[in-house]
Amino acid sequence: MKKNHILGFFLVLMLLVLAACNEKDKQNSTNDAENNDKTSEVAATTPSGKLVIYTGRDEEMVQNVIDQFNEKYPDIEVEFLTMGAQQILERLRGEKANPQADFWWGGTQSALIVGAKEDLLHAWQPSFIDSIDVAHKDAEGRWIGEMLLPEVIMINSDLLTKETGPQDWDDLLDPKWKDQILIRGVLASGTMRTIYSSMIVRQGKDSPDKGYDWLLQLDANTKEYTQDPNALYLKLTRQEGSVSLWNLQDILLKKYTTDYPFDYIYPQSGAPILVDGVAVVNNAKNLENAKLFVEFLFEKEMVTQLANDYYQIPTRSDIEKASMPEWYQELDLKTFDIDWQLMSDKEAEWMEYWDNNIKGRGK
Repeated sequence: MKKNHILGFFLVLMLLVLAACNEKDKQNSTNDAENNDKTSEVAATTPSGKLVIYTGRDEEMVQNVIDQFNEKYPDIEVEFLTMGAQQILERLRGEKANPQADFWWGGTQSALIVGAKEDLLHAWQPSFIDSIDVAHKDAEGRWIGEMLLPEVIMINSDLLTKETGPQDWDDLLDPKWKDQILIRGVLASGTMRTIYSSMIVRQGKDSPDKGYDWLLQLDANTKEYTQDPNALYLKLTRQEGSVSLWNLQDILLKKYTTDYPFDYIYPQSGAPILVDGVAVVNNAKNLENAKLFVEFLFEKEMVTQLANDYYQIPTRSDIEKASMPEWYQELDLKTFDIDWQLMSDKEAEWMEYWDNNIKGRGK
């Protein structure tokens, strides 16, 4: 009886141990399954893949922003190609049936309007859209202004001062500036196309003839049309000319971050203020990654950083002015009346006429 009692005790003990082991195995299996589910869920929601950007922006700035984007989204492989805004538009046209880019970063308002009309841009509404003025975005969300670019008179500050340089647009026609003006090649540059088109509108919206005559007189004083911005900077630095027309941001960048002897004169009658924007490419292969990049680019912290480091004038209207740099707080953005829709509709026609009938004929 005593042996049977001991044997029974050990049998019960063994059953209890086996039951406990089975329960532990079951719990481990459940935990493993839950962990696998969580891992799959994280993998499914973690952004990855590629992002291809066509940009007209400064390469150093572009790389800096991309590096910060990759800190937040390390699994997204970002590639970018740098070219002028007009060149980007033409490339997107050529690739419309099979888009190679996902994001257009740095386009003039006129070029973006044309891109939207030609169904090259994706319509959507990012989270910050209400902070962008209606004049600085497409009504259907196909493009969004990122920054404002006043187009101003650029000078070599070793040769001229803000007081001795041309004070307004019409001063550029004075014979005293003959062969002192250097212009970045117009047709390939969204900035220059905007400046020249706005000068036509400034002379009268009803007909471009007075504007053509103004540009002919400017051509008479223009020494050279340079191939690209770098050639313009180099020739201006070498004192091959003393005056140019360019956007305020690039002038400030070169003035404060390089040894280029550049400064600017804000025209007395006002400046055409270009809306420089961004757009997600229609039928982009990496659509969601492009949207993520837009949201990242417009975060308040990034907007403020780009103003401080790269002299950008943001379109976001909800940025605290106190957080912005001193040069921005002192800026008086005086402009003149510009019909941007007319410019968008007529720019190609006007610039073709200029190229065929005005360029090099004012001498």
